[in-house]
Amino acid sequence: QVMVAESGGGVVQAGDSLRLSCIAAGGTFSTEWVGWFRQRPGKEREFVSSISLLGGNLDYAERVKGRFTVSRDNAKTTVYLQMLNLKPEDTAVYYCATSRVASYPRAPNMYVYWGQGTQVTVSS
Repeated sequence: QVMVAESGGGVVQAGDSLRLSCIAAGGTFSTEWVGWFRQRPGKEREFVSSISLLGGNLDYAERVKGRFTVSRDNAKTTVYLQMLNLKPEDTAVYYCATSRVASYPRAPNMYVYWGQGTQVTVSS
């Protein structure tokens, strides 16, 4: 079983940056895809980004492409989400999760282990 926990959220102004971290414990982290999702108020959980086992394959939702960058350090069992030029519509609870789907998992039901989430609030 893999346990994951997110950190790095906060309250920022539009145009600011944040880096979220997702640290994992237990299981075999290096064999998992890791995805970032977010849930905005009143909305369903949506895919943000994912990264493959060794970091060679990346995937981004159109809304964040060019502004967000995902990376991972398997030695530290940590995945990062660098978020630049944040917008008020990025305000959400951000979650990370692990998946063993072979390729570019985007649907929440493809992910097994989830963190509790970290709040990101972007003011205009």
